[in-house]
Amino acid sequence: MTAPTEPPQAGGPGTASPDAPGPVPVLADAPAGPVRRFWAVRRIPAALLAAVVLGGAGLLLYDVAAVRADHPAMAWRRELADALATRPLDSTGVVVGAAVAVVLGVWLLVLAATPGLRAVLPMRREHADVRAGLDREAAALTLRDRAMEVSGVQSVQVRVGRTKAVVRAVSHFRALDEVRADVEAVLATGIDELGLAHPPALTVRVARPRKKG
Repeated sequence: MTAPTEPPQAGGPGTASPDAPGPVPVLADAPAGPVRRFWAVRRIPAALLAAVVLGGAGLLLYDVAAVRADHPAMAWRRELADALATRPLDSTGVVVGAAVAVVLGVWLLVLAATPGLRAVLPMRREHADVRAGLDREAAALTLRDRAMEVSGVQSVQVRVGRTKAVVRAVSHFRALDEVRADVEAVLATGIDELGLAHPPALTVRVARPRKKG
């Protein structure tokens, strides 16, 4: 015969307190859909464009209202109308103005269609409703500290991009191939521990220090 088991006591390992917070929602395996980059607010371009459009539209509307009230049009509008009516389209001023307008238009389209914030690397989403990013300089500093722990490494320069991490190390002793292999192994683990959604490809170069004089 087996002895009767006692019911678990309140607050023990078999029960949960009614006042305890609920479990953190965790995404199963991977989030639905790719992890995308962060979008910049782009306050400065938006403010400049809004100021130019507002100023130009206000000045034009004022001049039109003045003409409707039997006042003469502003000199700049009369000169602009005469110039547009008499100047040929292949003149230098018209071509330069059109080129500037095209460049500004393309620039605004690029700003509207691209995320920006190239310095922020998106991280893997492991919890629902939580989205995190890591600054590229912080990632480079972390990898640099990890590489400096390798025996034989004297100095390290790390540049982390969106798709590639380039590491240049200087070793003052040990064989270069051994140092490179150790640095690659350490940094491969370091990149994985950064938790980036798109881990950059690792490129490691190791050289001897330059001789002084």
